[in-house]
Amino acid sequence: MRCQRLPLLVSIPYLHALAFFFLFFPSHACAQPAPYNPYADTQGILPPLAADGTIQWGTFYKSAAIQKAYERLWNLGACRGTNKAITIPVENNKLVIDTLPEEEFRGVVLEATGSIAGGMLMFVSGAVGHAADDALVGDDDVIASRAHVAVLHPAGVSHLFVSGNASPAILSPGLTVRIRTQVNAQGRATIPLQMVDVITPVSKLESEEVHADRPEIIVGRLVQVRNSRMLVHVDIGKIRRLSLPLAENVAVTIESSQLELVGPGDSVEVKGRLWTGEGSMGAGTIFASKVTVHKATPAVQPSRKPMGAKPAADAVGSR
Repeated sequence: MRCQRLPLLVSIPYLHALAFFFLFFPSHACAQPAPYNPYADTQGILPPLAADGTIQWGTFYKSAAIQKAYERLWNLGACRGTNKAITIPVENNKLVIDTLPEEEFRGVVLEATGSIAGGMLMFVSGAVGHAADDALVGDDDVIASRAHVAVLHPAGVSHLFVSGNASPAILSPGLTVRIRTQVNAQGRATIPLQMVDVITPVSKLESEEVHADRPEIIVGRLVQVRNSRMLVHVDIGKIRRLSLPLAENVAVTIESSQLELVGPGDSVEVKGRLWTGEGSMGAGTIFASKVTVHKATPAVQPSRKPMGAKPAADAVGSR
């Protein structure tokens, strides 16, 4: 089943549901031959990463509706592997993603949703420079027909790097920020911040203790941005709550692996496995092993409606 109108405006549930299409099945537990189960995968459970570091995707259902219908029959006691009119379509409905060759793509982002674990972004491949600006205007159907959808591995093992400059509007609660400033014993700074770095902390990163009346580099979690002032929480030391004024022209730089920071107009390079057959969307679905995003210049970043997200687990087979 192919989505005829991509989720710029109307097919959000289908796009959001794609993250649930990666199903890894247990191997057969019985040592003796068992009746053929058309819904059991022929391979054992695949870890997200192979021994050599290669990402393993496992099985993709081209049509979730077909798979759900067959599973329903199986659970009712019907279609126990003797009717080839049933079992053959079941097998044909499966795609082993890892058999697809890896390719590289580049273009401009139209929309992004989700996180590093199973999130996805839609982009127009090959759009750079003035072509990138042109790719973001026009009829939605025309744009959708040119768009690829890059999907990140649900286990969060796809490599994602987002960098560049951004508008202060991107600052939101929950982000990890790095700033250079000086605060008093109450955690208040008097000199407005000229620069804020948005980063993704490495595992087990601990913020260093903040000292009063001493210029230093501080890493903390952004709690609030309001009235040109941001509140930052630090996890260690006596001074943990910081109140920091922002300069009117504060520069925001991004060095992160958070998909939430990707927006329309950003340039993107994708390495992954392309599927253009049944169940793909637009110009094709890319199961991405590596995604590199460079933020668009804030002044020219276009404005589009955000991608809504409704739970769509009922659109796919589950086990």
